[in-house]
Amino acid sequence: MILKGAEIARYLARPDPTRPALLIYGQDAMRVALKRAEAVAALTGPDAEAEMRLTRLSGADLRKDAAALMDEIKAVGFFPGPRVVLVEEANDTAALAIAAALDAWAHGDAVIVVTAGGLGKTSALRKLFEPHKAAVTAPIYDDPPGEEEIARWLADAGLRAVPPTSMRDLTALARALDPGDFRQTVEKIGLYKHGDDSPLTPDEIAALAPATVEADVDELIEAVAEGRSDSMAALMRRVETQGIVPVTICIAALRHFRALHAAASDPGGPAAGIGRLRPPVFGPRRDRMARQAQAWGMRALEDALHHLIDTDLVLRSSSRAPAVAVMERALIRLAMMPRGRR
Repeated sequence: MILKGAEIARYLARPDPTRPALLIYGQDAMRVALKRAEAVAALTGPDAEAEMRLTRLSGADLRKDAAALMDEIKAVGFFPGPRVVLVEEANDTAALAIAAALDAWAHGDAVIVVTAGGLGKTSALRKLFEPHKAAVTAPIYDDPPGEEEIARWLADAGLRAVPPTSMRDLTALARALDPGDFRQTVEKIGLYKHGDDSPLTPDEIAALAPATVEADVDELIEAVAEGRSDSMAALMRRVETQGIVPVTICIAALRHFRALHAAASDPGGPAAGIGRLRPPVFGPRRDRMARQAQAWGMRALEDALHHLIDTDLVLRSSSRAPAVAVMERALIRLAMMPRGRR
C-alpha cells in the first residue's frame, strides 16, 4: 500500500500495528527521521527502549547477516507489549533480507520499520513494498507540515488555545524553518505556555522563534524603512562591532526593499503582497512591513532600490571610498527620502 498526500502524516501518527512492515523514505534525512520517530513511538508506546521492545539494525547489518532481521522479529521479549525492529539507512542490498522476513512474518511478531534515503522508481525496496498487500510505503517529500499536522504537534506539546491568527503565523514559520527546528520551536512554545491557559499570541510566537544571526542587521534595516534616522547611528555601531561587512548590510537592505516593492505593487494591496512573499513573513513583522510598503509606495521604493544597487556597485568596485561610510551615508539618505509616491 502506498500512502499519498495528507494520509501520510495521518497514518504515521497512528500506524496500524497489524501490518507487518512500514517503509519510510525521502531525500531529506531530517524529515525521514522525524516521521520515523513519530511512527515508532506510536507503535511501541512509552519506555520501548528501556524495556528492550525496540531493536535497531542498519542496512549494513543485513548485508553482513541476512538472517539478523528474521531472528529479531521472531524473538520473544522479556517485557510485554508491542515490539518494533527498526532497519535504518537501508538500501536495495537489504531488500532480499527484508523480503524473507516479510514472507515469514506472522501476527505477534515485531513490526518492521525501514527507513531509507531517496529511492528511484526502479528501487528494489520500492518494488518490494509498494505492491505488497499488507506492507505500507510512506514517501516523505520536502513539503512543510500542513495545518493538521501542526495542530497535532501543538496538542502533543500541550497547546490547545491557538487562535487562527497564531496558527497562520505558525504555518508561515513552518515554511521558513527546517522541520527539526520547527518541531523544537513548538516544544519550546509548549514549555513557555505550560500552566498558562491564555491563547497563544503572534507576539509570543515571534519572541520564541529562532533568532537569526542577522537580527541586528534586520533591526537596522527596519529603522531605515521607517525613517528613524535618529536611532540609526547606534544600530550601525552595533552591527559594526559584530564584524558584519557593509556588503552584507547592503544585500540585506536590497532584500528588504525588494520585498516591500513586491508588496506595494501587488494588485491586492500591500497586506496581500506581504502574504505572498517567499520566504514567508510572520508575526508582528508582517504587519510592520505592510505598513512600510503602504507608506513608501511603489515609485519611492523603486528609487530606493536604484540607490541601493548603485551603493552595492560602489562597495564591490575598486573604489577607495571607506565602505562603512558609503553604506552609512546610503542608509541615512534612504531614511530621509520622501515617501508616499505611488
